[in-house]
Amino acid sequence: MLDFLSSLGEQVVDAEEESFLLFTRDIPSANLGFVDARASVVDVTLHGQELAIHQSPTLLSSRREGGTTGAVLWKITPRFAEWIAAPKNPFFAASILNPAATVVELGCGISGLVALALAPRVSHYIATDQEYVRKIFKLNIDENVQAQPKKRGGGGGGRSRTEKSNNNNNNSKITFTPLDWEVDNPTTLKQTIPNTAEEPSDPGFDLLISCDCIYNEALVPAFVRTCADICRLRPVYQPDTNPETEITLAERPTVCVIAQQQRSPDVFETWLRETMRVFDVWRLSDEVLGDGLKDGTGYIVHALVLKPSP
Repeated sequence: MLDFLSSLGEQVVDAEEESFLLFTRDIPSANLGFVDARASVVDVTLHGQELAIHQSPTLLSSRREGGTTGAVLWKITPRFAEWIAAPKNPFFAASILNPAATVVELGCGISGLVALALAPRVSHYIATDQEYVRKIFKLNIDENVQAQPKKRGGGGGGRSRTEKSNNNNNNSKITFTPLDWEVDNPTTLKQTIPNTAEEPSDPGFDLLISCDCIYNEALVPAFVRTCADICRLRPVYQPDTNPETEITLAERPTVCVIAQQQRSPDVFETWLRETMRVFDVWRLSDEVLGDGLKDGTGYIVHALVLKPSP
């Protein structure tokens, strides 16, 4: 695990130094980071597949208590979804993502893009956010999971029974469940998966994803605590474990992948300081991230694992 994490990029050892390094570089202006805050539908191409993402500009501009930022699509999300689901992504190469893997996303928003990208390649994907997101999230999943890439040549516009079956299977792999970082307990998340036992033998997850959820300093402690609580559902990685011992999938530690747009150095440093209290942190390199998320794009991605017990 340490070899794998080290292959992703450089381990972060000082929050202030990391913040200074990242925010003294040229950062392209992306405003707040919305794709189009006024459109009710946004067209997105993901791995050659054309998707129509519904969103709610009205809800975004409302005064709803608890925030409304999940009501529209953010620019980082299509880039991250394209990257994380790519066949050559290192998380697939290391079998952290695999057909038996379960993934949980914090702050999924309305788009469902990351879920749509990853669900066909894993066992199950649990997307979480506040309850107001559910209706449009479900609409985007239901409509776009049926979409098929346009095929060249050939006749007939209908889909085969096999294609329809695969679409239904992918849809059933995605579960939305509300999760408020400040008040909800995330320890029973896996029980929301349909057709599973009330007490799953493995209550944990292989991968935890968060895409552009760190913009409010006041929410940082609750966010980090939620990440840690979910990761504690699996054994904490102990680097001095006997390498000859076989580790089952259920015994692997949960790896967190946190992607964010560079906005405020103060908010970023607050998040990183709080995170480094309980997690070891690596910043993913340009070689791992590729053109869409590399240095200079205005986006950064870190990988986390819980620190070993004292």
